[in-house]
Amino acid sequence: MHLSLADAIENCVANGASIALEGFTHLIPFAAGHEIIRQRKRDLHLIRMTPDLVYDQMIGMGCARKLTFSWGGNPGVGSLHRLRDAVEHQWPNPLELDEHSHAGMAAAFCAGASRLPFGVLRGYVGTDLPARNPNIRHVTCPFTGESLAAVPAINPDVTILHAQRADREGNVAIEGIIGAAREAALAAQTLIVTVEEVVDELPPAMNAIVLPHWIVGAVVHCPGGAYPSYAQGHYTRDNAFYQRWDAIARERDPFRAWMNEHVIGARDHRAFLAGLQKAAS
Repeated sequence: MHLSLADAIENCVANGASIALEGFTHLIPFAAGHEIIRQRKRDLHLIRMTPDLVYDQMIGMGCARKLTFSWGGNPGVGSLHRLRDAVEHQWPNPLELDEHSHAGMAAAFCAGASRLPFGVLRGYVGTDLPARNPNIRHVTCPFTGESLAAVPAINPDVTILHAQRADREGNVAIEGIIGAAREAALAAQTLIVTVEEVVDELPPAMNAIVLPHWIVGAVVHCPGGAYPSYAQGHYTRDNAFYQRWDAIARERDPFRAWMNEHVIGARDHRAFLAGLQKAAS
């Protein structure tokens, strides 16, 4: 089903839902995150391998009650200040943490995609995460007797991805680094994909994956929907934006002012991009 971004978020993302915005280094669905903020969705359980700026923004604007994640930060720059404020000072809301390693998150997504109750891995050795997180447990292999780490499956109510293209039937092609996108898509009850372009026919899937239309709940044509991250083959990462974000998000008032001007005050993602371009000039 092809929808506008506003309609896709309104129809598919309910208050209190668990949602995964995936995309590893590129194809991060910023536009969808911003629309969730505009629609003032609340009490969300946010799930993401490597939460970065988009979750910093959603947490700081009061969308989240819980975060399931592995490493969180501003890549190459430093901390996520709005995430830290929520954890350390409960502003704007208290934030429950469910912290894992990358491998643990991958195992949990794989289990969810396979409709298994938990994922198993050799992991967390030498860390204090099992002592801090009751969702990290251990099982004994019935064949070898080896003790292995176990994590509950992740099955988001909604997974949101960004991709390079979809065809008119709703098949989606993702090129470049995949990360956990495929597993997060298959694990979800509902899948929304924003895309750079809609084409009559997908090109041959060399070095790409194709998500078939029968698992895709909504396709949204949203050029630039991954900005300021990058979309391989379409645009590069805006490294300067990530650097500027550190100063924008460090204190509450400048953060709120920036979000009100550029996200809340923009009617859609096209207006958001135009507003940044105007401010830069």
